[in-house]
Amino acid sequence: MPRRTGLLLLPWSIACTSAAFAATPPPAMDQPACQVWQRELSFAQSVQRHDAAAFAEHVMADAVFDANTPQPTRGLAAVRRHWAAFIAGRTQRVDWYPQQVVASGDGTLAYSSGAYLFENPAPGAQPRYVTGRFATVWRRAGDGAWRVAFDGGDAGKPAGDADVAAFHAGRQPRCPAAAGTN
Repeated sequence: MPRRTGLLLLPWSIACTSAAFAATPPPAMDQPACQVWQRELSFAQSVQRHDAAAFAEHVMADAVFDANTPQPTRGLAAVRRHWAAFIAGRTQRVDWYPQQVVASGDGTLAYSSGAYLFENPAPGAQPRYVTGRFATVWRRAGDGAWRVAFDGGDAGKPAGDADVAAFHAGRQPRCPAAAGTN
């Protein structure tokens, strides 16, 4: 194929590949991974409902947030203080959901990752929206509940209305479970 023809087809090829990737459902998950999927959604809902007690119930006492930064936030009390404004929804609104979850073979640890959306509701805020990716390590506690042990994410990037719509369209309210495991 002449180089020029290949270059002309490149945008079409990228668009087709991107569309196929976006339409591909996540792989089926086992029961522990599905439990963490639902727990991740519940964790996000605690912030949406402005429920600080429910938020804290999702976090280990020795949790580390902003784990991928030079100065992580350590311990439940510090995490609660750091997240208080987010939970209250005063300065920024935050929403997120899992797109991948894997659990260890013994069902005691899990890793989830997915998309997040920050919104600055202040009039004229620039940027108003920021989208990015998060990663969370969950540990099954002694009472059997999954709780966050480590949490972190990227700095995100300014987002427009189309990005916000894509974020909302990407949410899956249920775990993509293997047959009979959910």
